[in-house]
Amino acid sequence: MFETGRPARIDRYADNSSGPVSAAPREIGIRSAVGTPVVVEGRLWGVIFAGWTLEQPLPADTETRLASFTELVATAIANNESRAALARLAQEQAALRRVATLVAQATPPEQVFAAVAEEVGRLLAVDFAILVRYDPQDTLEVVGTWTRTGAPAPTPVGERLPLGGRNVTTLVYQTARPAQIDYSDVSGVIGQVASQDWRLRSSVGVPVSVEGRLWGCILVGFSRPGLLPLPADTEAQLAGFTELVATAIANTESRASLARLAQEQAALRRVATLVARGAVPEEVFAAVAEEVGRLFLVEVAAMIRYESDGTATYVASAGGRFVVGTRLKLEGKNASTLVYQTGRAVRTESYADASGPFGATVRERGIRSSVGTPIMVEGRLWGVIGVATTLEQPLPPDAEVRLASFTELVATAIANAESRSELAASRRRIVAASDQARRRIERDLHDGTQQRLVSLGLVARAAEADVAAGQGDPRAELSRIAAGLADAAAELQEFSRGIHPVILSERGLGPALRTLARRSAIPVDLDVTTNARYPEPIEVAAYYVASKALANAMKHAQATRVEMSLAARGGSLLLSIRDDGIGGADPGRGSGLAGLADRVEALGGSIHVHSAAGAGTHITVDLPEPPADR
Repeated sequence: MFETGRPARIDRYADNSSGPVSAAPREIGIRSAVGTPVVVEGRLWGVIFAGWTLEQPLPADTETRLASFTELVATAIANNESRAALARLAQEQAALRRVATLVAQATPPEQVFAAVAEEVGRLLAVDFAILVRYDPQDTLEVVGTWTRTGAPAPTPVGERLPLGGRNVTTLVYQTARPAQIDYSDVSGVIGQVASQDWRLRSSVGVPVSVEGRLWGCILVGFSRPGLLPLPADTEAQLAGFTELVATAIANTESRASLARLAQEQAALRRVATLVARGAVPEEVFAAVAEEVGRLFLVEVAAMIRYESDGTATYVASAGGRFVVGTRLKLEGKNASTLVYQTGRAVRTESYADASGPFGATVRERGIRSSVGTPIMVEGRLWGVIGVATTLEQPLPPDAEVRLASFTELVATAIANAESRSELAASRRRIVAASDQARRRIERDLHDGTQQRLVSLGLVARAAEADVAAGQGDPRAELSRIAAGLADAAAELQEFSRGIHPVILSERGLGPALRTLARRSAIPVDLDVTTNARYPEPIEVAAYYVASKALANAMKHAQATRVEMSLAARGGSLLLSIRDDGIGGADPGRGSGLAGLADRVEALGGSIHVHSAAGAGTHITVDLPEPPADR
């Protein structure tokens, strides 16, 4: 009947039966038997059979008469199984409802995890129920446990184990599908823990997916011997709980994400307020380190400035592990050096093999992992912001992106401070240049024209005395005084031209540069391709740059020749002066070239000085001004 699903008759057991099932009837003397299958809702459930020890066969209608009983038995079995299924369904729905209530009440995740493990364990009547979360680095973390006996779980909540080998949680991690395994053949650290500590004999694991990504696994198992395998629908029953767990996790992550975003925006707003009110960089640096440390919940947050000599200096530190002002050499394998070398964000998961001064310093302070993001100020690498932790758990995967928001504020603060510093320095140079020019004018007037006029005054008084005494030749004296006054007037005119040549005002920049080139003590190859007039400040700035460049070529560069060109291109006035001198001019020394740069940049232009030692000096000026209507 098992093979055919139909009634069967054996009239002579002694001659026509075999196999283990036939041994018992023969032993008690059964001579003939009739069996009718019991079919429950279309499936073969069992058999009813009748047999006797008489020699004659059972009546011919025995099969039909037995069939009436099989129908009643099947009905009883179906009713019983339906009641059991309804009861099990009710238990399952009650368990799901209890967990769903926790989720709806925004219960903390750890309480939801513990409740899920307990509800699943009781519902399936297993020995253990475990909920695990997969960590980024091929590990799992136990987040919820339940045991049938109430004893503490062999692997407590919070413990981490490395994935790998043959075991249920690793199979689920690798396939993202349910898995079932007999623990007579397992491997890996998890397999050893499951078989030796938990003493599992069989288990089933179902994946927990949150918003399309594999988050973890629910695992149930037996440790008692002699138990039947888990029901075939165990995976389906667990699926309902995985959906609730996923919802709880997604809700928690959404709430945490919103809270974190609010905290991050508040921190950024506080720093931005400091930057907007012009706080000194040191104050901004310290505030950023404190805000970043609180935001990431780390023990260490620091800011480092890269120096021009291959070293770096701590300019801010939160957590007390690094001293502000400490300066170390950039070399070896460590986050600060890698950011310096690449100009990109760097994540270091372990400092066990770190090297170099920074690596040794960080390792000594117990740092296990860190993230560093570069600070770019107006296109140049200025420094790095870093957060670090002494815990084994790695920093959040989005740490680099979140840090970048702070680096932008820091860069703005630095740029503002540098602009203010450059403006103050420019003002100091302008004041110094003005004072120097005033002293030069005073000296030239005192030593030249003033002395000539004083001398002429003395001559005039002497002539007056001679006339009163009837002596000397008044005509000759007056002629001498007139000549002296003419010389003084010519001297003043020449002096005034040195300050602002008349030809520049009257005829423009091109003729003024030609006059300047003719008066130069060294040959000048001049190429002027524009005779357009420009606003006076533009022409004066270009003329002063040319005049200063020629003076430097004669006095300092030991040049023998100068090439000068003036052209209009794309709405800009372009001036170029190149000499064949010794080079080595440094705009940072003295106020000459720096003062010219101040004048040009004040007009929205740019000036560039290229002066390598032994290769001469080349000065280029770009003054973006349209020609004036004249």
